[in-house]
Amino acid sequence: MKIYDTHTAPTPRRVRIFLAEKGIEMEYVQLDLQKGENITPEMRLKNPIGKVPVLELDDGTCISESVAICRYFEVLHPNPSLMGESALEQAQIEMWQRQVEFGLFMQIGMCFQHSTGYFKDRMTPVPEYGAVAGKIASKYLNVLERQLSNHEFVAGKHFSIADITTLCAIDFARVVKIKISEEQTHLTRWYKEVSGRPSASA
Repeated sequence: MKIYDTHTAPTPRRVRIFLAEKGIEMEYVQLDLQKGENITPEMRLKNPIGKVPVLELDDGTCISESVAICRYFEVLHPNPSLMGESALEQAQIEMWQRQVEFGLFMQIGMCFQHSTGYFKDRMTPVPEYGAVAGKIASKYLNVLERQLSNHEFVAGKHFSIADITTLCAIDFARVVKIKISEEQTHLTRWYKEVSGRPSASA
């Protein structure tokens, strides 16, 4: 099996960190997004919407969407658990993973796409929308600050996919000049801890 990946993009990084946490080795095929290597006819057959990452199994079956790929490996390799063990853990991790994805990760992505014009050859950037998305992302950091004032990790006591998504979002946010403030001490504590994990360099 192999994963079609772009090393500089935040979404594929989520999968790489997830697999590194589980000690799963993988073959990665690098695609240049700016050159459109992800939207060729060949890649559209693997993922109709032309996004990365894409997991291709040995029989040719393809799975896209980073969380779906992570779910596949969570079932195959349940330890260490990154999506929860009990019903409550799974629900809480899923809740925070979704909130971070919509409130931070996607907002930063929209800020990047609409503010920089990086993909202007295949979309119409709306700078005003990019600015609004950036403000929404910045405000969501306050939500995380409050959550982390009472919990070691984003979804509670244990490191999970919610932390992976948050880390990837915050790291990529530097491209659009969004960062943790000095006043967000709990978020700063969390960031130092999770960015120091060996998997963070995956």
